Amino acid sequence: MLITACIKQVPDTTQVKVDPVTGTLIREGVPFIMNPFDTHALEESLRLKDKYGLRVSVISMGPPSTETTLRKALALGADEAALLSDRAFGGADTLATSKVLAEAIKKLAQREEVALVICGQQTIDGDTAQVGPGIATRLGYSQLTLVDHIEHIDLEARRLRVRRKLEGRHEVVEAPLPALVTVVREINTPRYPTVPMRLMAEDAPVLLWDNQEMGLASETIGLSGSPTQVRRIFSPERAKGEILGDGANDPEEAAKLLLDKLIETDIIAL
Repeated sequence: MLITACIKQVPDTTQVKVDPVTGTLIREGVPFIMNPFDTHALEESLRLKDKYGLRVSVISMGPPSTETTLRKALALGADEAALLSDRAFGGADTLATSKVLAEAIKKLAQREEVALVICGQQTIDGDTAQVGPGIATRLGYSQLTLVDHIEHIDLEARRLRVRRKLEGRHEVVEAPLPALVTVVREINTPRYPTVPMRLMAEDAPVLLWDNQEMGLASETIGLSGSPTQVRRIFSPERAKGEILGDGANDPEEAAKLLLDKLIETDIIAL
């Protein structure tokens, strides 16, 4: 059986700048990394591989440079990697992205049964948290989001039990396999690759699936298949803060000043 981890190569947002004239990202000189949430999805896939003897396949949709990120996944212990790359996939929103990824998972399932798909909660460049649920909906898989612990998988009974992290509480849920899980950062601590695994990954094959291989209708993918489009990206203007009183030595006076300021600006009314 197969676990499929979906990962994405994203720009390091700590170094991303926005062109003030065009409103687009300045990509020159910006390093790209594996989406941080996806590192936890990959790690959880590898832990389940060690525990249950499953194989791990990693897929990613992106430009040819994404191969570097996939090789990092192989160096960590993934068994195979597939890059979904074609100009026809470019400009995709979450709907079109989930379409391509779901079809790739179907393609994997033709060769080997897929028991579980694991995604990060969201990406740091889009922050929508829509792609994972979109994949699950397209595949008809059980959908379990915000998971911070996978408690048990019963492969014979085809059941999965997880713990979901909700606001102020946890929820334990069981669902049938196949299932798609999106994980939060608290689920694990990602491992580091060993030197031998790094060397192995450099020579390991990475499958390349373009749209000729996938055979998807052009109106369902890329920009044509995207009902939403990003018109402009900009950095929000932030007002400068104000320090009120000496909160460390006189918290009561600072609290009084804060209350007066809130009343003065009509944020609260007495």
